[in-house]
Amino acid sequence: MENRDMIRMVNQIAAFFEAYPRPDALKGVADHVKKFWDPRMRKQLKEYIDGGGKDISPLAIAALSRKTKAS
Repeated sequence: MENRDMIRMVNQIAAFFEAYPRPDALKGVADHVKKFWDPRMRKQLKEYIDGGGKDISPLAIAALSRKTKAS
């Protein structure tokens, strides 16, 4: 998957959960990625975030950088 598509998709998920209370938003983003993204997509996203996560929503980065990672 192209990074730009991955970024767009994860940012859309984060935007949806932005209105939720912070703990619910973090869990919602992480759970969505874990449930609906295949392992290759999750690996690519993790590597991208580990490399700096340029242009990814801070909420998505926080959700996917938690101890209970989406991978």
